[in-house]
Amino acid sequence: MKRVRRVLVAATAAVAVGAAPVAVAAAPEQPDRAESQRRLDEVVAVGAVGVLAEVRDEHGVWRGTSGVAELGTTRAVPAHGRFRAGSITKTFVAVVVLQLVDDGRLRLDDTVEEWLPGVVPDGHLVTVRHLLDHTSGLYDVRRTLPMPPRPEFFANRWRTWTAAELVARAVAHPPAFEPPGRTFEYSNTNYLLLGQIVEKVTGESYGDEIRRRIIRPLRLTRTELPGTSPYIRGPHSRGYVPVGEGSPPPLLDYTEMNPSMLGAGGDLISTASDLNRFFAALLGGHLLPGHLLDEMRTPGIGDGRYGLGLTWRVTPCGTRVYGNDGDALTYQSWSFTTEDRRRQVAVALTPDFRGDPDDAVDAFVDHAVCS
Repeated sequence: MKRVRRVLVAATAAVAVGAAPVAVAAAPEQPDRAESQRRLDEVVAVGAVGVLAEVRDEHGVWRGTSGVAELGTTRAVPAHGRFRAGSITKTFVAVVVLQLVDDGRLRLDDTVEEWLPGVVPDGHLVTVRHLLDHTSGLYDVRRTLPMPPRPEFFANRWRTWTAAELVARAVAHPPAFEPPGRTFEYSNTNYLLLGQIVEKVTGESYGDEIRRRIIRPLRLTRTELPGTSPYIRGPHSRGYVPVGEGSPPPLLDYTEMNPSMLGAGGDLISTASDLNRFFAALLGGHLLPGHLLDEMRTPGIGDGRYGLGLTWRVTPCGTRVYGNDGDALTYQSWSFTTEDRRRQVAVALTPDFRGDPDDAVDAFVDHAVCS
């Protein structure tokens, strides 16, 4: 019955979130929208080919873009464009894991060894909670993979990686710290393991469970888990990676790639609208009961800013926002929502590797929340 009730609540939430009025972008009577556009332009100026954003607030919905969708053209960035959402995938995986906890099929104190015997050295010491809040100490698999502009990276463009071989690469290295739970250190290995545990518990892949439990009930029609498909369907900007040194570095169009190297740690494809809808439903209590949502918002270590698949920050105006951000090589994304869900902001860009756009994006988010 829990599953049935949760789907009905999520479906109701989808209708409510989707009913928000749409505001006209950069309307003269709303000078804060013009400032939002200026700040998007600044993101492009410091390090992006193109950027898109969606802001939801008391005025309605504003969507803005800047830059171009493809180098060497004047093609505008599609405001409803799709992109690889990177580590925002982790929040979706965490919700599925916590729903399984709510269903009584999994416990936060279950160990990796119980579900994946022999996969992780000393797996009897690493719990599901340690994986969710990045306090396991497990070596980050990303450090074992060649990254651009190394030639080995490009040789793997179409390769299919399995979670098992990625985890094996990671655990061949000693832990970053011991014992588990001592401190926080971000590791993509944690979520590869959670994806495997979801499959062990349910008999279905993490992607199938995300579709069944989140995407369909919330009607996230432009969100998908691509598996090994290299394509981004529908409108989207092209994404690039550096192929050499220099300022700016030479870039290669890398929009199409086998995303299995990202797996449960980062392979989601979505849109700004769908991400805002998802986080509104999550923080509105439509996906998890209150006590598990509270667990998501509780830092694993001290006064940290990362709970169970969810992160947060305090803006200059003192408002706390919850969400996540992601880096999927050719795309970077952010989605944050105030606790009362009155303000939301999602941003996605294609980096050009001339500089770091993080500060400019942070300034955009702060303005959207505080103005």
